Amino acid sequence: MTATRRLAAILAADVAGYSRLIGADESGTLQALKAIRAELIDPKIATYNGRLVKTTGDGLLVEFGSVVECPALCDPGAGRHGRAQCQDACGQAHRVPHRN
Repeated sequence: MTATRRLAAILAADVAGYSRLIGADESGTLQALKAIRAELIDPKIATYNGRLVKTTGDGLLVEFGSVVECPALCDPGAGRHGRAQCQDACGQAHRVPHRN
């Protein structure tokens, strides 16, 4: 059997302080996280041709077929404007900081 090899870039990201946020306001945190995924993260994954492999309570694993596309999504400056808009919409009490 011949194995097929391919290169891929993998992004693993989670929410910083998730346990603290859930402990303080479970429903508000889950609502904010759902909004951030729908309005910011999922569209960016699609824009950069990523594939969502797995989600956990506070994290996700994304595969990119190109190492060029993953850094474009992960660049802190690239998503800062959209993230700030989403965080403002969620309100100060429900800020959900991501780390990658």
